[in-house]
Amino acid sequence: MSEHLIEDLVADSVRVLDRHTEAGDPRVRDWCAVLYGFQDAHDCSFTRFRVMDVLLRRGYTYRCPVERHPDYATRSAYFDALTEFTGLRAFDEEAPGFEGYGSWLEDGYVEPPFLYYDAGSALWRRMAGTGALRGADAVPPRRTPLIDVVREIAVAAERAGDRELVGEWYAFGCATLLGGPAGCPFDVAELSAMSAVRDLRAVVRRTGALPIARRSPYACPVEFSEAEELESWWWRL
Repeated sequence: MSEHLIEDLVADSVRVLDRHTEAGDPRVRDWCAVLYGFQDAHDCSFTRFRVMDVLLRRGYTYRCPVERHPDYATRSAYFDALTEFTGLRAFDEEAPGFEGYGSWLEDGYVEPPFLYYDAGSALWRRMAGTGALRGADAVPPRRTPLIDVVREIAVAAERAGDRELVGEWYAFGCATLLGGPAGCPFDVAELSAMSAVRDLRAVVRRTGALPIARRSPYACPVEFSEAEELESWWWRL
């Protein structure tokens, strides 16, 4: 089942960052890359078109006629026959080391009559290599910690009066926002010293978003956490 809460969360976050960040700020492109990386790690549907106007304007997604695909000259019959949304990566399930379909957007996607591809993807690298993209468009998104992006979302959401968005992000806790499969690698003292963590917690306090976070299905009860000390601190504002 698709995780609709995360799909909505990411789309709403892209919108609030776009509205409350100066036009032309290149960081929004980097933040979009982090947000869709986060979404793609969950069981989510393809939702880019919910905010495609923002993604195009901020230079995270690129659009051009299908005829500009670097393989069009040799595969024109294939491209001309596309009549519906299609991810262009081909998979061989029988190939040694087949790892699933997680990279299905890497070679771009078609929504006739346009070809789309995201910054940092394999097709983006090909387009940059041919000179179709230049300047800032040919620079890959900068690696940005998720917690830094969530801090920016919280600040923008506070300006927008959207305490729900603040609480929904805070609910994921330190293991998700600062860690990964192995959990949070920091102790309480280290977390307390991080400006992004301090800023996020300050927004949660000012907006009164903690009860919203506690109601989230993604909130991990302290007693079920493998890092009880960290989670106890996280939920004690």
